[in-house]
Amino acid sequence: MNVSNWLEKHADFQPEKIALRIFKDPQSEETWNYSFLCERSRSWAKGLKHISGVGRGDRVAFLGYNHPDMLALMFACARLGAILVPLNWRLAPPEHAFISKNAEIHVLIVEKDFIVHAQAIKDSVPECDLVSLDFFSNGWISHTDLMESEGLDDSNPNVGHESPWMIVYTSGTTGHPKGAVLTQEALFWNALNSIHLHELRHTDRILSVLPFFHVGPLNIQTTPALYVGAEVVMCPRFDPELTLNLIDSTRPDLLLLVPVTMQALLRNPMWEQTDFSCLRLVVTGSSVVPQNLIEGFHQRGVPVGQVYGSTETTPIAAVLRKEDAYSKAGSTGKPALHCDVKIVDDSGMELPPHESGELWVKGPNLMFEYWGDPKATSEAFREGWFQSGDIGFRDEEGFITINDRKKDIIISGGENIYPAEVESILRKLDAVADVAVVGRKDPDWGEVPFAYIELKSGMTFDEMETRKICSEQLARFKNPKSYIVLEQLPRNTMGKVLKYQLRENAKTLN
Repeated sequence: MNVSNWLEKHADFQPEKIALRIFKDPQSEETWNYSFLCERSRSWAKGLKHISGVGRGDRVAFLGYNHPDMLALMFACARLGAILVPLNWRLAPPEHAFISKNAEIHVLIVEKDFIVHAQAIKDSVPECDLVSLDFFSNGWISHTDLMESEGLDDSNPNVGHESPWMIVYTSGTTGHPKGAVLTQEALFWNALNSIHLHELRHTDRILSVLPFFHVGPLNIQTTPALYVGAEVVMCPRFDPELTLNLIDSTRPDLLLLVPVTMQALLRNPMWEQTDFSCLRLVVTGSSVVPQNLIEGFHQRGVPVGQVYGSTETTPIAAVLRKEDAYSKAGSTGKPALHCDVKIVDDSGMELPPHESGELWVKGPNLMFEYWGDPKATSEAFREGWFQSGDIGFRDEEGFITINDRKKDIIISGGENIYPAEVESILRKLDAVADVAVVGRKDPDWGEVPFAYIELKSGMTFDEMETRKICSEQLARFKNPKSYIVLEQLPRNTMGKVLKYQLRENAKTLN
């Protein structure tokens, strides 16, 4: 038994029930029922096994927008015991190349918008097969050819819930991303946590508008919806006008947003005329959620729940449910049904209510390891607890509020930016003696990165060239908004850069 049985069972019980409703615009609609989704997944499994030789433990990467075939592919990997590596399409080609080499991918499935990125990956991992999803090209395997494989065997009898199912990369503090290995069991327990949060049932309709390469959009509502046999309405990428149109036309019960997309909807001219009465709950998270965004939805009669978690927790660790959405607005709720969260001091001792400390998480939804990095894995856990690095407190009723996080992390438009990654690029410049990247609040993106530069003696700073280099090496959202040259970066007596002083300085800049 493995999670591919989810689709098989629903295809048996309710074969004609719509599983996926796909929109590229309000007028275009494609539907896949559970029978078709199950057969599509089995076709992917046959082709991967018999044409590309994919077996248990092999990594299969997907590079594209939200696509129904990514979901079919995900369950195909579960059948074979293979491991899906969803790639963040917002990253730059060198970042994709690093991840793909680190994961030692066996197959890469690509949408046509990312052919250039695919070539960078192929250069880094020359032995991987390239599969074209929506185009034809010499030297590539067409997805239609792959799925027309005559092989009869489309599964692996030695695959169970303990098998790794995904490697989801999260930026690391060392300047390189780390791959969190999530097992089939972790996603199963995460689905149960989601059912409890949303009161999720097979009659529900989920609207998915955020990118599936993140565990939140993929696993807070979408995969749990497929577990219970609900309907998922999806579009390739977030667009505020399309989202509001789909709320009006498809009448979803549940919707997941991050603060930057909440703000985009609130600012859209269609906001006031959209009928939100269908929505039982909007769930948010990803960062500290501004109160005015929550109030904007509450004023339209839409309760806003929250999820606390991370890639390493699959991600549901704490939840704010519908019944508490108004009275505890701004809280991230209580530990999820099959999870525990405690708040501790620096020695690991649990703290009483209203005292801030680090959040530690424990449960069957935790990652198995960081891929190929036993040292980072060991450092992440303490006595079975995942040490999140996030800071918060409990009130006397047990509701958790996040009031800080690892101070170095910048969350811009729902995307994590680890300054060390940007700093490692800037330090390679000949003129740069040292650099520190910090976040500054931004009305549109939540935060944006600012880079403070200390130059080598006698050198000058070429901002235009620096921007060019960063744009070639980093995703656009990671590129510093401003570069500030200082004679010397502020440091303590141990020589450590005082980033809190730079954050304060950034607040004063235009």
